[in-house]
Amino acid sequence: MGWLVWVVFAVALGVGEVLTPGLFFLGPVALAAGAAAVADLLGAGAIGSLVVFIVCSIASLAFLRPVARRHIRLPALSRTGTDALIGRKAIVTRTVDSVGGRIRVGGEEWTARAYLDGQVLAEGQTVDIVQIEGATALVVE
Repeated sequence: MGWLVWVVFAVALGVGEVLTPGLFFLGPVALAAGAAAVADLLGAGAIGSLVVFIVCSIASLAFLRPVARRHIRLPALSRTGTDALIGRKAIVTRTVDSVGGRIRVGGEEWTARAYLDGQVLAEGQTVDIVQIEGATALVVE
């Protein structure tokens, strides 16, 4: 019956980990509680399960937490879809104003509007894409 206590403890810690994202402290301890439950099922008894829990907690915190923390801090490798266009340069192919126009970016032609009210961008001018709304790029000089 001791194994059931360890399983409940592991589940509670797992739920706590999900509800406190970014810390990655309770997850490794939940794994240790799972290991203690297995040890109890295999006949280790209360003291043996406690020793397994302590050793596995220390080991999992020492090895898993640093790896997880490094991965949390990694920047997104690349943006995809229309998000990948934001920040790119484009060439105006038809005058762009607040009503509309056309640009060429990466070999593709896009409809465009000036991001700033009253701004008019002439053909041949290089612009920056600052936002995508549907199939229209909002651009600035």
